[in-house]
Amino acid sequence: MEQIAYADGATALTGRLFRPQGKPRAAVVVFPTIMNATPSVLDKAADLGAHGYLALVADFYGEAPASFDDARVNAAVIRSKPQVYRQRLRASVKALANLPEAAGLPIGAIGFCMGGQAALELAREGAPLFAAVSFHGLLGTDMPAEPGAVRARILVCHGDADPMVPRSQVLDFWEEMDEAGANWHFHSYAGVKHGFTNPGPTTNPATAYDASADRQSWAAMYALFDEVLS
Repeated sequence: MEQIAYADGATALTGRLFRPQGKPRAAVVVFPTIMNATPSVLDKAADLGAHGYLALVADFYGEAPASFDDARVNAAVIRSKPQVYRQRLRASVKALANLPEAAGLPIGAIGFCMGGQAALELAREGAPLFAAVSFHGLLGTDMPAEPGAVRARILVCHGDADPMVPRSQVLDFWEEMDEAGANWHFHSYAGVKHGFTNPGPTTNPATAYDASADRQSWAAMYALFDEVLS
């Protein structure tokens, strides 16, 4: 892992870069959870590197939140204004695209929880991504995709028992994607809660690790990448 300094305006940010051993197949921005770069997210980025991808874990805030309450405050600062939020996300994509080893590579975006929403926000605005993948991500938005805007292939991996993303939000997302004419896949895992890719301890009753959903969703991402990139 290598630290990469970049910025969004006056806000200094630090990405975590993972390189493959050989020439990268593609470049992937990894948007973390609301807690920013956690061990489980870094492990996922490392696995991308081991599979031949140049992976950059984005920085939402320029700091590591001291607690979940601090993270919620930091997240509210950027998410309360959709254009400010998307500008922060674009800064991460630009930081990856500007790396010499990323020159000419297709770029994708994935994310977990808030990061899943981030990947979808970029897809909604028509970012030139080969794929946008959300793992237990938030599906709501203040700026729905316009017809014809979505260029990325979309994969959403969702726990059906996620209390943070009720079925009404799921149905709204499906309708939004259909109206936008997007090419989307939606995988829903029965009985699975929010945060199902994070094996770390939790005191939040809305979250729980699920090994099967973790394995299946990660494999589905690689299968989509293989399909698009081949």
